[in-house]
Amino acid sequence: METPTDQFKSFCHLNSEEAFHQLATTKDGLDEKEVTKRIKTYGPNTIKANSKSSAILLFLSQFKSPITLMLIVAALLSAGLRDAADTVIILAIVLISSFLGFWQEKGAADAVSELLKMVQLHCVILRNGQQKELPVEVVVPGDVVILSAGNLIPGDCLILESQELFVDEAAFTGETYPVEKNAGILPADTPLAKRTNALFMGSHVISGRASVLVMKTGLQTEFGKISEGLQAKAPETDFEKGIRKFGYMLMEITLVLVIIIFAINVFLHKPVLDSFLFSLALAVGLTPQLLPAIISVNLATGARRMAKQKVIVKRLSSIENFGSMDILCSDKTGTITEGKVNLKDTLDSNGQHSDKVLQYAWLNASLQQGFHNPIDEAICSGYKGVKQSFAIQKEIPYDFIRKRLTIQVKKDKENFAVSKGALTIILDICSQVESGDGKVTKIAASKAAILKQYEQLSEAGYRTLGVAYKPANATKDFIKADEKDMIFLGFITLFDPPKANVAAILKELDQLGVKLKIITGDNALVAKSLALQIGIKVPRILTGAALQKMSNTALMHQAPLTDIFAEVEPNQKEHIITILKKAGHVVGFMGDGINDAPALHIADVGISVDTAVDVAKEAADIVLLSRDLEVLTQGIVEGRKTFANTMKYIFMATSANFGNMFSMAGASLFLKFLPLLPKQILLTNLLTDFPEMTIAMDRVDQINIQSPQRWDLSFIKRFMITFGLLSSVFDYLTFGVLVYIFHANEKVFQTGWFIESVISATLIVLVVRTRLPFFKSLPGRYLAIATILVLLMVLALPLTPVAVWFGFTRLPLAYYGWMLLIIILYLGSAEMAKYWFYRKMNIAILKK
Repeated sequence: METPTDQFKSFCHLNSEEAFHQLATTKDGLDEKEVTKRIKTYGPNTIKANSKSSAILLFLSQFKSPITLMLIVAALLSAGLRDAADTVIILAIVLISSFLGFWQEKGAADAVSELLKMVQLHCVILRNGQQKELPVEVVVPGDVVILSAGNLIPGDCLILESQELFVDEAAFTGETYPVEKNAGILPADTPLAKRTNALFMGSHVISGRASVLVMKTGLQTEFGKISEGLQAKAPETDFEKGIRKFGYMLMEITLVLVIIIFAINVFLHKPVLDSFLFSLALAVGLTPQLLPAIISVNLATGARRMAKQKVIVKRLSSIENFGSMDILCSDKTGTITEGKVNLKDTLDSNGQHSDKVLQYAWLNASLQQGFHNPIDEAICSGYKGVKQSFAIQKEIPYDFIRKRLTIQVKKDKENFAVSKGALTIILDICSQVESGDGKVTKIAASKAAILKQYEQLSEAGYRTLGVAYKPANATKDFIKADEKDMIFLGFITLFDPPKANVAAILKELDQLGVKLKIITGDNALVAKSLALQIGIKVPRILTGAALQKMSNTALMHQAPLTDIFAEVEPNQKEHIITILKKAGHVVGFMGDGINDAPALHIADVGISVDTAVDVAKEAADIVLLSRDLEVLTQGIVEGRKTFANTMKYIFMATSANFGNMFSMAGASLFLKFLPLLPKQILLTNLLTDFPEMTIAMDRVDQINIQSPQRWDLSFIKRFMITFGLLSSVFDYLTFGVLVYIFHANEKVFQTGWFIESVISATLIVLVVRTRLPFFKSLPGRYLAIATILVLLMVLALPLTPVAVWFGFTRLPLAYYGWMLLIIILYLGSAEMAKYWFYRKMNIAILKK
């Protein structure tokens, strides 16, 4: 058997027996004992880093801020020049902050990992000759895997048997068209793109089926070897862009502030090292260190809540987009309709019931061995006739270009091919038509009547397929080139009724500010019938053919106004979503088919279902465990709650924190001593961050849920200036009380300012967390508990032995009365400023 290092060798030159021998396996696959050994040898079948190394990197990433690193270096430098106690305290606070961030992010990552196990990809593996559906991660070299349409390739494989197998290898070859694959032997030096007898991880089956031998897994596959540079990075969400720009803004402000404060303090002949440490500590106070952790925890908490609503989040950052989504594009099957296709009738070319059409449709549906679909299931369950013992001789699987499925059947001396598919496609390959009495004539005279019948059935809301047949030869397999000059037999009519509560759910989506747009391959008449049934009184419908003729500019105007896109080709779905995004909308797309993967990837939020084909589930950001729009509406609400709670932290970090830090920077200019020591600033930052860590579990006001929420950096800037300046006004009032009333020395000033600073920053959270008056929107339990704990801790700190470590002292009792008055005035002023701020913002929005 190969060792992991031997796996790099080419295998396209091997026949099946040589490959079996090389991997010590057989056509019946491996036994469980051998699989266990091979998992230990080769590792899990994944190209992701192991969790242990990820945890170490996550911890180290807490120290990646240049400001934090400079603070650590400066603190160590100061240890060599004076008492090392200050250095120990500074380093301890930095470590505690970093550990809190790590602990929060690690917990979030572990929670998401558990959720993802609920939507693992599976494949059919032969173990001891028995077919088993198992997770892709347990596939090992030597496994025999059965593939069909929609399956992802679980490793680099040698084809043992195949039938009409077409594979999409665009993920790593760039080839946009499906590639045909067959069993065979090729020279060992055949270029990767021309190895037609091999399948590679990262590709997926478009049509056909195959049994394959897995030769390489995980990082040893061609995909794994180049995965770092090859895997397309998911497009950055609006929220991620906003956070990045917010980070740059803070960095610029911090850098300017550090340089100015340090320069002025040195100019005023204050100790250089103290001034440098003060400037750096101030910068740490300005930087919301816990922002990455808060975002991760908020998203993970949101993901857990959404999982309870049967919505599994695969990509955390998509939650914010889910909440921001204002357009949802979806197929109708299973979302608008019951998803249970029913056979209405089978009709001959004259529109009369025909048992022969039903029998031929049943032969086609029951004997096909490709992708199982609801239409074939409906035909099979609707057939009550004698199940004759026909055998399949040849199958030409369904694909999205031909739009039909053909099988060649045989029984005794009978041998014929049956095609079933889109009616107009079937008509195009027919030259004759069979009437109800069995008479076969040229189709030209009947074509108009057949199309008229098709139109009437479609207007009645029935999905209508065509059935055709052709005598075949037992000695020759029927191939694609033979799909011509067939005999049109009749119609299959199917219906999928709308869900009972769909009209109410569409109304609820509309109230949430989300417009549903149906994208379907069905013809416009069927789509219109459905629209009328679900309460869209004047449906605006755009067909794929009309869409093809429109310019992008015209479509950008028309697409947002359209209710239903009908007769849409698979590649047009992606185009529709791209146009809607360019028109300024946040677009979700819900799909579960083989051809939905590109649209799922390009959408702001790709949504699939647990029963979808592998390639759709892999491309999706969010997977629903129940194919129901009601589940989706609950998920949207949870997404908005998560967005709102994340924004709360940003508002908090840009109000009191900013105000306090600017105030300290200003105070350092006229005081003979530093307003707070570096270790006191870091303690302030740590304590004010503590309640904010519970923000993920906070209550969210209804006003934040009822409409899509978007990231707005200019709004945050205005918020920061308004509430930051307000905070500074009361900070300077506190300075005045300490200097002119209490004539405070260095320690009294620092202690008094520290207590007021932490208490005001902690309580202002209760004001800025809501647009409503704070007494009308009470905080969540955990936020309330954390706030009370911090208040008690800060008030008690100067009275404990620990106070000496931080340079604190006891304060005059009268100061607490002044401080209480200042804080009450501050909170009252903040409430009035908030009312004025949001009123002004609402007026500005209405004027736009």
